[in-house]
Amino acid sequence: MSTLLPDASGAEKSLAATLADLARDLQREQVPDDVMVHSVHSAVALVPGAQEASISLVRSRRHVLSAAVTSDVARGFDAVQGELGEGPCLAAIASEPVVRADDLAGDPRWPRLGARAGELGVRSMLCFQLFVHENTLGALNLLSAEASAFDEEAETVGAMVAAHAAVALAGAQKFDHLRTALANRDVIGQAKGILMERFKVDADRAFDLLTRASQDRNVKLHRLAVELTRTGSLER
Repeated sequence: MSTLLPDASGAEKSLAATLADLARDLQREQVPDDVMVHSVHSAVALVPGAQEASISLVRSRRHVLSAAVTSDVARGFDAVQGELGEGPCLAAIASEPVVRADDLAGDPRWPRLGARAGELGVRSMLCFQLFVHENTLGALNLLSAEASAFDEEAETVGAMVAAHAAVALAGAQKFDHLRTALANRDVIGQAKGILMERFKVDADRAFDLLTRASQDRNVKLHRLAVELTRTGSLER
């Protein structure tokens, strides 16, 4: 049985179904980079007025990194905001969940950005805060070459896309960390097996040998294990 309201219009039902499909598609992605690429292209396809999009990661509230973009225009605009230390993206990341700029050329909030935005052909922008994690923050940015390209509908749809992207990205990051942990555990097990065979010791003793070598050389345990499994030896 459908969970949609019986008086919802055909357009609303279609949008709800599309967003549900997007949520399922994003949840299937298991790599954070794939989630972000899927999200920016979906945002352009779904949000009225959006022509380009990016997901920006900001460290120390100033250094902007384009994690996913739909074009070089979006990438260049992220770089300009990082260079100037101002712009809708940084505002969304730092303090406001949603930031809209109807005409960057004359927006008093970011006086230095207007001319540079014009050079890149960007007039309007709509930004959504995605997450805040330790010293890294993230935002979904939508851009248009037209002034006043985004309205209330765009904010509503964009917020839903951003919410789905944030949830999927959080899940993918956890999966990525788990996958890394499992891979590290597997390679450490292989290294232990090599030492057990070579020195005729049990698993506990092999792990002690690996740990001591890691401490003596000031090298992380899993990196040392990778070296041992790849070369068959540990350099002194």
